[in-house]
Amino acid sequence: MEKQQGESAPKRKLGLFDAAMLVMGSMIGSGIFIVSADIMRNLGSGYWLIVVWVITGVMTVAAAISYGELSAMFPKAGGQYTYLKEIFGKMMGFLYGWGLFTVIQTGTIAAVAVAFGKFTAYLIPALNDAAPLFQNGSYKITWIQILAIGVILLLTYINTKGVESGKLLQNVFTGSKIVALIGLILLGFLLVKNNFWSGNMSFGWDAFNNLKTDSGGNFLKSGWESISGMGIMAGIAAAMVGSVFSSVAWENVTFVSGEIENPKKNVVRSMVLGTSAVMILYLLVNFIYLNTLGRDSIAFAANDRVAVAASEQIFGSGIGTVVMAVLVMISTFGCVNGIVLAGARVFQTMAQDGMFFKAALHNNKNGVPEKSLWMQGIWASVLCLSGQYGNLLDMISFVIVLFYMITVFGVIYLRVKKPALERPYKTWLYPVTPVIYLLIGAAFCILLLIYKQQYTWPGLVIVLLGVPVYLFINRKKQESI
Repeated sequence: MEKQQGESAPKRKLGLFDAAMLVMGSMIGSGIFIVSADIMRNLGSGYWLIVVWVITGVMTVAAAISYGELSAMFPKAGGQYTYLKEIFGKMMGFLYGWGLFTVIQTGTIAAVAVAFGKFTAYLIPALNDAAPLFQNGSYKITWIQILAIGVILLLTYINTKGVESGKLLQNVFTGSKIVALIGLILLGFLLVKNNFWSGNMSFGWDAFNNLKTDSGGNFLKSGWESISGMGIMAGIAAAMVGSVFSSVAWENVTFVSGEIENPKKNVVRSMVLGTSAVMILYLLVNFIYLNTLGRDSIAFAANDRVAVAASEQIFGSGIGTVVMAVLVMISTFGCVNGIVLAGARVFQTMAQDGMFFKAALHNNKNGVPEKSLWMQGIWASVLCLSGQYGNLLDMISFVIVLFYMITVFGVIYLRVKKPALERPYKTWLYPVTPVIYLLIGAAFCILLLIYKQQYTWPGLVIVLLGVPVYLFINRKKQESI
C-alpha cells in the first residue's frame, strides 16, 4: 500500500523487556483481586479453586506457545487479526476485529478503568457518597464513571505522544504492581495470624462442594452441599469464566509486532515469559487467599473483593484497605495503558485492508496511529457511560476462547496445508501443545453452551452481527471499483 500523507513508518522501539512488560501489564488488571470469590462459590473447595487456576494457567501458556509460531511467520502489526486473515480469509479476520472494537478491547478498557475508579473511592469516600450526575430510573452516571473516562482519555493522550511515552508508563506501572504482588505474597505467609490453609484444603478431592441456592437462585451463606459427575464439570466451566477473563489480553503484544525489535524471536519470548510469570503470580496470590481467609470469607467477601479481605487480615482493617486500594489502582492503571497502547494498532491494520474507518490509517508525527487511538478511547468511554461493560464481558469470555481456539487450530492447519512455509520458530512439543489447548478450550465452550448459556449466545450474537457489516463493506468496495 502506498504510504499516506503525514504517515510515518512505525519504528521498532520496544525491546524484549518492554514486550514482556506489555504482556504482564495487559494481563494483570482487577480480575485476580476479585474473581476467586465467584470461583469459590461455584466450587466450594480450596483444592478445586487451585485446580481451576492450574487449568487456566496450562491453557494460557499453551496458547502463548502456539501463537509464537504464527507471530514468527507473520511479524506484522495487527497480531491475531493478521493471523486469522492470512490463514482463514478476510471475513474471519474482520469478525475478530469487529468483536475486538465493539466490546473485547474497548469493553475491557472500560471495565478495568471503572475498577480503578471504584478502588479510588476507597481512598476518597466522597466519590462513593456523591449524588449521581444524572439518573433516570436504574440508569445513572456517577463520578466513578467520570473518573474512569478521565483515565481512558488521559492514557489515550499519553499514547498519542509516541511509543516511548506509553512504553515508559507501562514499564513503571507493571514493575510496580509485580513488586507489590510479590510483597503481598511474602507478607501473606509471614504476617498472617490465623492460618486457614489446612481447613480450606482438608475438604479433599472427593468432597467437591457447591453452594445451595434458594428458589430465586440466590446463594445461601454456608449452604454447602456435595455434588459429583457432570456437576463438577459444569461447576469448573462456570468458575473458569472468571479465571479465563483474568488471564486474557496477553496477545496484545502481537498487535504491536511492527514496533518490536526482532519480532520473529521477541514476540514469542515475551508471550511465553510473560504468561508463565503471571500465572505463577496468580497461583501464589490464591495461596494467600486460602492461607488468610476461611472458605465462607472467600466466597462471600464484600463486593467480591477477596484481596481486600485478605489484606485486612495481613495488615489490619485500616491499613489493609488502603494498601490493597493503592495496589489495585496501580494494577488497573497500568492494565488500561497496555490495552490502549496495543489495540489501536489492530484497527489501523484493518483500515489498511479497507475494513475500518480510513482515518485510522494515519500515523501522526510521533509515529503512532493517533486517530485510531482516539476512536478506541471514545468508544470505550461510551461503554463506561452505558453501565453495561460488566455484563458484556461476562458474555464474551466464551467468544474470546473461541477465537483463541480458531487461532491455535490455525497452527495445525498451516502445518498440514502449507508445510513448506518458513517457520522461524516452531511450536514447542507440537502437536501436543496446541491439542492440549484445543481440548481444554472445547470442553470449556461445550460445557458453557450446555449449562451457562447466558455466557455464550449474547457474545456470539455480537460477533455474528459483524457478518452483515462485512458484507456491506465488501459491497461498497465492489461498487467503488
